[in-house]
Amino acid sequence: MIDIYETEFRKADLNLLVVFAALMRERSVTRAAAALHLSQGATSAALGRLRGLFDDELFTRTRSGIEPTPRAVELARGIEPALGLIHGAVTDRDRFDPATARRTFTLGMSDDLEAALLPRLLNATSALPGIRLAVRQASRNTVADMIDRGEVDLGVAAAPAHRADHRSQELMISGYTCLFNPRLLPLRTPLTLDGFLAHPHLLISYDGRRGIVDDILEARGLDRRVIASTTHFAGAALHLATLPVLATLPAHAATVYAGLLGLTATAPPIPMPQYAISSIWHETLTDDPSHIWLRHLVEEATLPRSQR
Repeated sequence: MIDIYETEFRKADLNLLVVFAALMRERSVTRAAAALHLSQGATSAALGRLRGLFDDELFTRTRSGIEPTPRAVELARGIEPALGLIHGAVTDRDRFDPATARRTFTLGMSDDLEAALLPRLLNATSALPGIRLAVRQASRNTVADMIDRGEVDLGVAAAPAHRADHRSQELMISGYTCLFNPRLLPLRTPLTLDGFLAHPHLLISYDGRRGIVDDILEARGLDRRVIASTTHFAGAALHLATLPVLATLPAHAATVYAGLLGLTATAPPIPMPQYAISSIWHETLTDDPSHIWLRHLVEEATLPRSQR
């Protein structure tokens, strides 16, 4: 059996798998080369060898960089956990010291969660010079695939879709809050239903057509006037600085935007659901000390100030 493994390993340089993981993560030969401290030529040559090794194109060029082929996505599901095991065996998997570690942790979350959590996370890591946090845009529908492709170490989302080889932990409960600019829209609070319906709204929606507010109003035989839509919560909050409109956002982000931009946050005049925010990760990382530390860091950032 050992002879078989030795024969197979002679065909592959395990350093190529490190390059493969970087290409999956960065989606750019240039950025992967920088992350690995290699020249772009050396990284391109490694990609050529990877294509020969796996008999597949693996990555195709796009306007913004490179995209993995289906074969590359399939390979990543096995290669990423395997590299983690090798890294742990070489560097002593049983220990992780954030004070001396040099590590970039990549989080996948939407911009409302980024607004609420990233300032707290950065404050918590400000005294750790070797720790860097990176955030990639993700939603509950995309974060599982990003984890499988090795694009993020940990996802944070509302009720994230996940598979059998994923693990999750509930972090906090959130809901919805209305925002408006009191200098442009002098409304009394608490907001009444008549006031809510009498003024124009800015919709935040992935499809630009409707959101949860529209569904709730429609069930009551009511309607609101939406004058524009955007896909980003932060963009909506910035627009409120110059527009006399209402916007309904996740409560955890609305509180942050209200404080930063001088907006008024108030409860919606209609019953709206609460929902759980959870972290999600690949099961192979559950016992990794560095990942345990990361999960604890994110968990602490979601606690109310009185509990921190």
